[in-house]
Amino acid sequence: MTSTPSGPDADLKSAVVQELEWTPGVDSTHIGVSVDGGAVTLSGEVATYPEKLLAANAVQRVHGVTAIAQEITVRVTGGTNDSDIAREAGEALRRAVDVPESVQASVHDHVVTLSGGVDSRHQWVAAERTVHRTRGVTGVLNLVRIRPVAMASGVEAAITAAFVRHARIDSRDVTVTTAAGGLVTLEGTVRSWAESQDAEEACWAAAGVTEVSNRLLIEYGVSDGLEIEY
Repeated sequence: MTSTPSGPDADLKSAVVQELEWTPGVDSTHIGVSVDGGAVTLSGEVATYPEKLLAANAVQRVHGVTAIAQEITVRVTGGTNDSDIAREAGEALRRAVDVPESVQASVHDHVVTLSGGVDSRHQWVAAERTVHRTRGVTGVLNLVRIRPVAMASGVEAAITAAFVRHARIDSRDVTVTTAAGGLVTLEGTVRSWAESQDAEEACWAAAGVTEVSNRLLIEYGVSDGLEIEY
């Protein structure tokens, strides 16, 4: 299940394995790790969908990781069927104070698909977070749309100013451009995955943003692209 890389990949694999073992809520004994050129592939199986997310988050924290292929599967136990999941997910969405009534959930083969429209990235994230702990869920497909509104003038400058306030983002190496429809594109280089994610979250905080294209490269000595596959 787990490959045996050499050189820097071997060191990176060892660090990833240790981080998985260190992470509360993750049973690493059933998770396989392989590394190729800084790209980490996770395989095996876990008991719940939140555990799968925790495993991916653990890998993101490891210095040197340039991409993650998430191939972990979630075990289906307890006889929970799609109807049970749909009912519980729907009830959870109705109870959530930060998710509008426009968001709906459907279920097929234990995977929840979210649809509808929201006014902000915050609500988009809240909808996904609300259902991913539902018993029996093995995956969440978030197709909720963020409704476009006119972006205020000066968004690029405001985002860059946020970078300056966030000590771990070097704004001199990151370029921000905006386009019609609320699209923000990030280009340039950063020093870690955490820095890339912080830059992306800063963009989402700007009013009118509906999509962020993160083209930032992680520069660990050699620039590599940033990618997560679910």
